[in-house]
Amino acid sequence: MENHLFKKIEIWVLYLVIVLGIVLSIFVGTLVRQELVGTVKAGFISKAALFLAEIPVELTRLSGNDFSVNEEQGEGFSTIYGFKGEPLEDEVYLLHSRYDGNLKRSVVELVDLRSFTVRKTWSPDIDQINGLVDTSNPEFLHLRRDKNSRRYTIIHPFLTEDGGLIFQSTSPLVKIDKSSQLVWQNQENVFHHTIEQDHEGNFWVPSQKYPYYIDKKYVGSEHGKQAWCCGISNFNDHTITKVSSSGNILFEKSVSQILMENNMEYLLFQMGIEKFNNDPIHLNDIEPALTDSNYWKRGDIFLSLRHQSMIILYRPSTNQIIWKGVGHTYSQHDIDILDDHRISIFNNNAKHFFDGEQVDGTSNVLIYDFKTDTYSKYLEESLKNNNVRTLTQGRSQILGNGDLFIEEQNYGRTLYFNKDKSLKWQHVNRADDGKIYTLNWSRILYKREDIIKVQQVLKAEINLTSN
Repeated sequence: MENHLFKKIEIWVLYLVIVLGIVLSIFVGTLVRQELVGTVKAGFISKAALFLAEIPVELTRLSGNDFSVNEEQGEGFSTIYGFKGEPLEDEVYLLHSRYDGNLKRSVVELVDLRSFTVRKTWSPDIDQINGLVDTSNPEFLHLRRDKNSRRYTIIHPFLTEDGGLIFQSTSPLVKIDKSSQLVWQNQENVFHHTIEQDHEGNFWVPSQKYPYYIDKKYVGSEHGKQAWCCGISNFNDHTITKVSSSGNILFEKSVSQILMENNMEYLLFQMGIEKFNNDPIHLNDIEPALTDSNYWKRGDIFLSLRHQSMIILYRPSTNQIIWKGVGHTYSQHDIDILDDHRISIFNNNAKHFFDGEQVDGTSNVLIYDFKTDTYSKYLEESLKNNNVRTLTQGRSQILGNGDLFIEEQNYGRTLYFNKDKSLKWQHVNRADDGKIYTLNWSRILYKREDIIKVQQVLKAEINLTSN
């Protein structure tokens, strides 16, 4: 009798716990949604609920992402370690930014593509650099945790005349010298994606300006500093930022502000979506025009807005959008000016389908001709034959001789195609453990001014070694 009674009580308690658990889950889920969407002022309770809900995510973050790639590309891809193929005959270098799976950290290597020889390596002390950042700034509250030496990726490094590098990791903008020692870092904004030099020697870098420009009425009146501190960004206000060679901000302007002032506010507040889109822009490239042409002026900049699948030609001097290109790219990256009337675009070709975002076939390289107002695909067959596809990030460069350089970031692969469509070489960033690790926006250095700069850097390196 006692055992039977005990079993009945145990089942009753179990049912009660299940019912209460369901009710509690619904309640907590509602609070989390309210905190994320910002439709109801739930105060401390909703913030606490969100904090608890984010614990699994934070534990995953603390466990450390090793930046390895889970998928592989194409037949024979699994057998490639490092470079495979034929070296180049002409003097061309690769500023190879990659996550080194053996060292468990990001490094930058200057590779001579005539022999695939690493001529110089930069390996800065990231923890020391981060230690100088003011983490009382809510933008960098978790910088030392999330961007420590094992988790920092050196993104799109720019080689300076003195042998140093300028780079970021969705972080302060940093310059190191030829010995990988810190020269300066700009902590005013969170800098991200590309770093490109203009005709005056300054640098255009996407950033996120804080506080955000967009009016609070669009994002909920109670959200501000507290929202960022809790890991919520109610609006990602991407900013175009011009930085001097000494690290000082010379000009900055919110992209949402640019759109609003050019009668394109409708892009920020579209109808027909379930909730407010907190990242409708996603600026991922700023490409400055270095010379005048019939279609742009020196000082104009091309902007890639990934989440609009749109390219914009913007004139900072007059605050005007001169041209916009839509309907031909999907989640694109990396605009390059080819000549006085053409640009190239790395088109990820990533689309949102019923079962999520994926590359529709393969990624491709598009050329837009302002003179004829036409788009064309470059070496399309070569990219298809080699199954080039990267859902996010990715870069391309059409060289002066017609060859094509590709960084397939998501799969840790770099490819170089001859202009006759044949694959010259490829590199897979595989470590000794057999895993493939990500790339971080490398550069191919082939222009005459780049070669002269590299030669000077290498000469200084030889002199330093000999002394």
